[in-house]
Amino acid sequence: MIDPTAPRQPEVGLRDENRTPLRAALRSRLRWEIVVVLSLSLGASAVYAVVAIVERLSRDTALAEQTATLNTSASERPWFDLVYQLLSFGFGLAPVALVVFLLWRARRPHLGALGLGAPPGGGRWRWLRESGGGVLLAATIGIPGLAFYLFAKGIGINVTVVPAALDAYWWTVPVLVLQALKAALLEELIVVGYLFDRFRRLGVGPLATIVTSALLRGSYHLYQGFGGFLGNVVMGLVFGWAYRRWGRALPLVVAHWILDIVSFAGYALAMAWWPQLFGSPAI
Repeated sequence: MIDPTAPRQPEVGLRDENRTPLRAALRSRLRWEIVVVLSLSLGASAVYAVVAIVERLSRDTALAEQTATLNTSASERPWFDLVYQLLSFGFGLAPVALVVFLLWRARRPHLGALGLGAPPGGGRWRWLRESGGGVLLAATIGIPGLAFYLFAKGIGINVTVVPAALDAYWWTVPVLVLQALKAALLEELIVVGYLFDRFRRLGVGPLATIVTSALLRGSYHLYQGFGGFLGNVVMGLVFGWAYRRWGRALPLVVAHWILDIVSFAGYALAMAWWPQLFGSPAI
């Protein structure tokens, strides 16, 4: 008969036995979660980009004489084109909503796992300082990035990238600004914020996380050629280092948004000033 007044011994063996399968199940669940998130977003883009570069290399036309066009018109009728562009913006942010849902915390900062939201004691104007850091980061990446694009195109390892091919309407520039915002949120919150959190929980080291994130960023830009791949890998390494150092996603989003606004909305101006550098080949 068991004495109810006797001190209870901890069930060490039972707890250890139950704890290990739970940890293994959680790790497996996180791995499958990453696969699902990437399959619905930039992982799928990476697969398509790999197929695209293989297809481009199999053509008779040299890589430097081919064109990759972004932000194209979806309809010849202006109002329907606008509706399609807005639908592309809205539904394109669905993967971002998914990672927000997955990483949402009950306590503030709710989006701390994504590097968003004001941390305790962060200050009212922290967002302004972080935005300023994003501007500096954009300048650090943008100017050398443009030079590298021209170099890569000159030596024949990159296609001609046409950032925007929309007809000129009153809504063209605002739509391009929204598309730039979509790209910034999608890439920085998934490839950096989400992956860094999940890899940390899986026990992946900081260096491996930064390199993996950078390689993923480069892979879904392979449709631009090997120059686009290499340039974006370098960008990913810099952004990964910055996120690891600051733990904040807003500077990355701001920097990426600025870079894409300049690229998308500034393309027409660059075409007018330097058509020999930015003009599309006649194929």
